[in-house]
Amino acid sequence: MKFSLKIITIVLTVSLISCSKDFLDKQNPTELGVESFYQTEDQINQGVIGIYGELQRVVANQWFFQEFITDNTTVHFNEGNRGNAPNIESIEYWQYNSNSGKFNEIYVDIYSAIGNINIVLFKLSDADIDAGVKSVFEGEVKFIRAYFYYLLAEYFGDAIIVNEPIQNPSEAFEFLRSPVAEVYEFIESDLETAISTLPTIIPPSEAGRLSKGAALMLKAKVLFAQKDFPGGKLALDELVSLNSYDILPNYADIFDPNNKNHAESIFEIQFQGNNELGESSGFIYNFYPLYSQGAVTGFPGIDGNGWNIPTNNMIAAYESGDLRKDVSLSEGYINNSGDYVAVPFIEKFHNPHSIVRRPDDNWPVFRYADVLLMLAEAINEISGPTAEAYGHVNRVRDRADLGPLTEGLSKEQFKSAILDERRVELAFENHRWFDLKRMLSSAELVAFLNAHGEEEMANPTTPRGSIGFSAGDYIFEEFEILFPLPANELLVNPKLKQNNGY
Repeated sequence: MKFSLKIITIVLTVSLISCSKDFLDKQNPTELGVESFYQTEDQINQGVIGIYGELQRVVANQWFFQEFITDNTTVHFNEGNRGNAPNIESIEYWQYNSNSGKFNEIYVDIYSAIGNINIVLFKLSDADIDAGVKSVFEGEVKFIRAYFYYLLAEYFGDAIIVNEPIQNPSEAFEFLRSPVAEVYEFIESDLETAISTLPTIIPPSEAGRLSKGAALMLKAKVLFAQKDFPGGKLALDELVSLNSYDILPNYADIFDPNNKNHAESIFEIQFQGNNELGESSGFIYNFYPLYSQGAVTGFPGIDGNGWNIPTNNMIAAYESGDLRKDVSLSEGYINNSGDYVAVPFIEKFHNPHSIVRRPDDNWPVFRYADVLLMLAEAINEISGPTAEAYGHVNRVRDRADLGPLTEGLSKEQFKSAILDERRVELAFENHRWFDLKRMLSSAELVAFLNAHGEEEMANPTTPRGSIGFSAGDYIFEEFEILFPLPANELLVNPKLKQNNGY
């Protein structure tokens, strides 16, 4: 089903979208003042849809911080244009600092969205609408706020907690960061509301809206991040007991734009392409190779940006015969002259579309295969590799046409096997960074990444021409596990304390 979200700016104005029975079909907005809006259920619904729209903007940049920074992907090196070196390549080479623009961009996008969320919640509390409908709206919006705070905690650690509208802009410059433990408590409080109010089943006419299963999954993610595996497993067990999800028989069907919001999907961010409505998912154009002149994009003369290129190490991670490999990546392409170009690229979101730069792919956030692998991880952390834990992993491997995981592994060996399985099953879906942070100690993560850096410099995935690596490239230090607060934020609020090391 098509999901068209016009992003609604709520801080100063509210975009009023014409209403229809289809949650996903919205027309161009007309601005109304905040005080005259939020008077009816339809208006509240439009504000909530606007909050969903905030997810589109954030997911457009998530890959920088959750894939590109890891051993999964690298850059198609552009020898002739070094303009993106300080802002984008600095993330790949771990040369980032508080002036790196992408950190400012994601920080501002998230807090802007949280500000809009707080306005909707404030207006919702006084809205004279059906109590049951109101509670579902509250659950949806609090889930999204919880998700954004989860990202802030993972990216930056301590975070400013804002749970009500800011009446005076000067108030924003007085906030201090709360310890990350308090941020997690705030997230869990929002999620308890979401779990208790969101529906178990989403009807087809509302496809794309949040469910109880999505809230339980996010709760499990948050608890895993805190190493609370028993609590995380309880959330996952409750999710499984809903009987609402299962893995699809064919891995490729997960990413087919004609098969959105399928049985394996727990939560996916909605886009609508093949039109000029402004809701298309253009992220794949960031991932296409440079200089391909339409040979990969399918549109004559159109290149990609050459970011998020699968590394040699990622390509080698697939076992022989793994059906997921060809769905997930290509090792190269045939150019317009008929020559093979050995520059890999992501295939997972490389689907046909009729208008250049207007793809129709949704972005998968949570899906059921992830649940199975998380259950295996939790069981292993609690009890070691039991038969049940092996069974969860082997369901995922069986779909990939691979044999069962070797039995008799130690707890640490099984943990390593799960990390490897998650890498190939969830490749390029923005899980790798959080998995590495969770499953490796800080010292192990530093050693792991530096070993990858040495490997990539010795055998670069893409050619570098006459430009060698810089002296500081691919040197990862422990303090970089948390990202720097943007320099701009420290300027406007001197009370904020920068993360150590920056």
